[in-house]
Amino acid sequence: MDQENGRQAIMSGETALGIELGSTRIKAVLIDRAHRVLASGSFGWENRLEDGIWTYHESEILPGVQACYADLARDVKARYGVPLETAGALGVSGMMHGYLPFDRDGRQLAPFRTWRNTITGEAAGKMTALLDFNIPQRWSTAHLFQAVLNGEEHVGRIAYLTTLAGFLHWRLTGKKVMGVGEAAGMFPIDSRTHDFDREKLAKMQSVLDEYHFDWTLRGILPTVLTAGEDAGTLTREGALLLDPTGTLRPGIPMCPPEGDAGTGMTATNAVAERTGNVSAGTSIFGMIVLERPLSRVYPEIDLVTTPSGHAVAMAHCNNCTSDLDGWVGLFSECLGAFGCAPDKGKLYETLFRASLDGEKDAGGLMACNYLSGEHVTHFTEGRPLFARTPNAEMTLANFMRAQLYAALATLKTGLDLLIRQEGVRVDHMLGHGGFFKTPGVGQRYLAAAIGAPVSVMETAGEGGPYGMALLAAYRLWRAEGEKLETYLDKRVFAGAKCTTVEPDAADIAGFEAFMERYTRALAVERAAVENI
Repeated sequence: MDQENGRQAIMSGETALGIELGSTRIKAVLIDRAHRVLASGSFGWENRLEDGIWTYHESEILPGVQACYADLARDVKARYGVPLETAGALGVSGMMHGYLPFDRDGRQLAPFRTWRNTITGEAAGKMTALLDFNIPQRWSTAHLFQAVLNGEEHVGRIAYLTTLAGFLHWRLTGKKVMGVGEAAGMFPIDSRTHDFDREKLAKMQSVLDEYHFDWTLRGILPTVLTAGEDAGTLTREGALLLDPTGTLRPGIPMCPPEGDAGTGMTATNAVAERTGNVSAGTSIFGMIVLERPLSRVYPEIDLVTTPSGHAVAMAHCNNCTSDLDGWVGLFSECLGAFGCAPDKGKLYETLFRASLDGEKDAGGLMACNYLSGEHVTHFTEGRPLFARTPNAEMTLANFMRAQLYAALATLKTGLDLLIRQEGVRVDHMLGHGGFFKTPGVGQRYLAAAIGAPVSVMETAGEGGPYGMALLAAYRLWRAEGEKLETYLDKRVFAGAKCTTVEPDAADIAGFEAFMERYTRALAVERAAVENI
């Protein structure tokens, strides 16, 4: 865009800022009133497995956010020659759900337990049976109830339970609130009231009463807000937390914090009924906004909401690109041994494109990318595997196609339940996240996996933080009574550039052949978990 217009927007605060704490990167995106990206910043981090728990240390969270914001401020200064002193609105999001408990003094009581953990099977199963509603293992109250069942000492001292997005918003504003889409991953939401389901809360409380805690479940959960509502303002302490230099001024209006599922829906204009999106990065999930309730409870399918509170069916998988990233790192190291130093982005693009020359079923090669457990296929742990038959065609093209198919395989298992068994209709599916950065590759394989057209917008690489910036913009610039889906459709994406790939019959047949082998190979994966 015109540099002077961008400079004036930044100086006048005619901007919206979104910050998202993703699985491998914390990223910030600043947009103008036309919803164009002005500047961005990022900071790389990684979760770790400690004592059987996938976590990020508390000491990493706030410094990581500060480093990301500093990178954004540097980008603003370099592009426009002015400091970043304010924004029209601000929103924060994070990887979905998980477990972050605090006491009355705001002290964290247990290590952050992320979405990747599959350690709450007992609690999730009991809650699902009690509530007649699927409670996934990563949901906050599943972690809470598992801690209760485990007899963990800290549980009796809990005063507030939140998620990563809620934690950062609390530190920036002092408000214990949550966007409805993220709240739907803490405890079931009543789609009529856009709040936690009172009947289900009462059922769960009757069980918790047996333990005689000083708190109630509703009392330790955040206040639920829908998109566009007032979620407080950036305090002086919050401004210094984001920007220790003191350049950023307090008083910025804040929108409700959301999870990366909600920001993914927003970033792809998939918040209206019969729209869907697939977010593919470290984890992968597909979401379809429902026209009607599902016929029964599916343990493999989560029921959540859009940031406005519409019911959404989600197939969530813990594993997508982590094992693939490991293989790309190995190829990079190999090239380095020959004195080559390929650009990381170019290496990914080259390898992704090489897969297009592979056989439609990946030539008999088999990959299972389970770095961690998968509830859809009932694994509590994972062991990444690669296998082949003696007569398989071991080529780079087939190898890469097998890896890319594997990244989508578990998601396909979940989405098949919705599309084939429940007859859920979706008019268009949009892809976003790193898996779709190489044009025409990831979306081609997703189209084959679901048998439907897949579109990718030019903003797909921005992903969640761009979606969070849009939710901040909606908080700031929406008209009276204007729904989020209308705002996005008419104001943001009306002229958006996107590419659409139709499913290819040969690709569909090839993917189905791969899935037959993949399903049988899960017995090998289970043996690997038991013996390696």
